[in-house]
Formats: sequence, C-alpha cells, structure tokens
Amino acid sequence: MAHRRLLGRLTLLAALSLPVAAQVPTTAVIGTPPQPTWGQLSAQQKGVLAPLSQDWDKMENIRRKKWLGIADRYPSMKPEEQQRMQERMREWAALTPEQRAKVRGTYKDFQQLPVEQKQVVKQKWEAYNSLPSEERQKIRESGKSAKLLAPPPEAPAPESPAEPPPAEAGRN
Repeated sequence: MAHRRLLGRLTLLAALSLPVAAQVPTTAVIGTPPQPTWGQLSAQQKGVLAPLSQDWDKMENIRRKKWLGIADRYPSMKPEEQQRMQERMREWAALTPEQRAKVRGTYKDFQQLPVEQKQVVKQKWEAYNSLPSEERQKIRESGKSAKLLAPPPEAPAPESPAEPPPAEAGRN
C-alpha cells in the first residue's frame, strides 16, 4: 500500500513537472540590450562621439555599446590619446560599409595569427609608421602597403623522406 502511494505521488509529480519543463523561457536575453539613440545621449557623449552622429541610429546595439564604453573612458585619456581617438572616429565614419567590413575582417585575421607573426606585423607597422608621410603616401598609392604589412607566409612543413612521391610510369 505504501509502495502504491509512493508510485502515485511520483507519477503525479512527474505529470505536474512536465509542462513546466516543456515551456520555453520567455525572458531570455539574446544579444545586446537596446542602446540609446543619438537623441538620448548626454551632451558629453555627443561631444566625444560627434564624428559618428550620422551613423549612430543605424548602428547595431553591440557597436553602440562599444562606442559608449570608449566615450566613458575618454575623459581619463591623455590629450594625445583623445586626439588620436577623434581622428580614428572621423576616419571610421568616412569609410563605406564595405570598407568597414574589410577592416573588421583584417582585424579578426590578425587576432588569429600566432604570437610570433603578430610581432613581425607589428614591427613592420612600426617601420612603416616611422617613414615620412610622403613616402607612406607613395607606398599606399602603389598598393604595396598591404604586401609590406602582410604577415610572413608560414614556412612549409618539411617533406617526409620516408614516402617518396609515386613515379608516373609510361608518360613521356
């Protein structure tokens, strides 16, 4: 009799818990929560992010969040860092969506390089950056800057002498 009651309770408990387990959560947060529109930004944020004003309301929330983080850090930056940030924002704002996608792809590719290759690219960048602006402009116009700054090709793996390539018989 006790066994039967226990079995009945377990069955009832299982039956009651099934609908709860089958429900899809309705409060799941997917992605980045909505970020403020340009009109909702503070005067300080608008001042810092001014180069992005035309594109702000078209940006994805994740991008707005990134830029808002930069705007929050901006007052604590040194004046030369602030100037560099403003220049970079203006350059970014001037890019087409295709150019921005290309830059993001290049950055992603760079992040996936081994540490040694990253160092080589950084050294090449420093050497390029130390050139006079006229010479850098000539390099950019010639299209050689991409080759100059490209990571070195990976060394091919040495071939194993244990297995010689198959000989092609009967061909002349």
